[in-house]
Amino acid sequence: MTSTEKRVVIPPRVSIPIGPQHPALKEPGMFKLTIEGEYIVDAEVNIGYNHRGVEKLAESNTHIQNLYLLARICGICSATHNGNYAQAVEFAAEVEIPERAKYIRTLIWELDRIHSHILWLGVAFHEVGFDTAFMYTWRDREVVMDMLESISGNRVHHDMNTVGGVRRNVPDELVPRLLRGLDRLEERMKYYRDVVIYEKTFWDRVAGVGILETDVAKRTGAVGPTARGSNVPVDVRFNDPTQAYIPMMDTGDFEMVLSDRCDVAGRSVVRVVETLQAIDMCRWLLQNMPDGPIRERVRPRIQPNEVLARHEAPRGELIHYLVTNGTDKPERIKVRAPTHANWVSMAHTLRGNYLADAPIILAAIDPCYSCTDRVVIVDAEDDTMELVPLDVMRVRANKWYKMHPRREE
Repeated sequence: MTSTEKRVVIPPRVSIPIGPQHPALKEPGMFKLTIEGEYIVDAEVNIGYNHRGVEKLAESNTHIQNLYLLARICGICSATHNGNYAQAVEFAAEVEIPERAKYIRTLIWELDRIHSHILWLGVAFHEVGFDTAFMYTWRDREVVMDMLESISGNRVHHDMNTVGGVRRNVPDELVPRLLRGLDRLEERMKYYRDVVIYEKTFWDRVAGVGILETDVAKRTGAVGPTARGSNVPVDVRFNDPTQAYIPMMDTGDFEMVLSDRCDVAGRSVVRVVETLQAIDMCRWLLQNMPDGPIRERVRPRIQPNEVLARHEAPRGELIHYLVTNGTDKPERIKVRAPTHANWVSMAHTLRGNYLADAPIILAAIDPCYSCTDRVVIVDAEDDTMELVPLDVMRVRANKWYKMHPRREE
């Protein structure tokens, strides 16, 4: 080797497991990262550690009880599960709820979106070490939480929806207070919009990080801000509106928020701008809310039917598939939370980035592990994985117990 030649040293490949129990994870998940030096060259995402059996438990509850059970799927977006299930039962019963109830339900949904996006923004600031902005955002998050409490009586699980409408009205004397809260939130969110875009402490950590190309986002079925940050126009509020979104979208005053950056910065901008848009939506709902009743009486026993209810949750499209059987309990309820759709693209966004960027890439989809509610069976012999339906799992379990009879003491 001559003096001018340089030796190229290829760093060894090392696999780093993150989870299922890890100080950086709020819930159990497993991320196996293969790195060369500081670069992530491969990633494997495993979920299924937090199966709570919510869907099976719902089959033994009445529809009214399930309103509160499904709201507990997620503490951040409980209003979306609570409201979408109520919407599914109303579809199955083929009843139309009062117009004022539609406006109040939509108002709670959008306030919940504001709360969720502000919470996510604080977490994103924290993940890149910008803890000053993190504390500011969580301070301002209290404004929307107080607004939700003044309407529903609860700060976290609002439980505002019921089959046929909503539980509580929005009195006229409360409207000025809510509008003042929205003004305060708008002022603060404009400030955070400028922080996200112009503050180098944050922008330099997210620009060009976690690339999810538009075609990959479409192919992997990404939803919500994750998809819209890759310029994929999917938003149930615009594509398939229900409730008060129908008259709201007819005004033409609102447009879907998209970004063609396809990175974490694009997803961040989408969420911040969407928060400002949600504030305008809440203001429109309060100023145009019709008079009238807030609930339509619905019989407890729902006729046999099969329906699909969709709603644009803060993280993306939420689906509740409901089968009714003529009783006051569901025959089957299937929940497809948006996080489950966004997991598919996660491994792609991790590859090719620095190990130090993994936390913000993971946080960029705003993951909710317990929302996914799945069980994965791994075959130890050939190392394959499969998602197993409950009925198949029950058959396999019965077969296993027959082959392994219990010994008598």
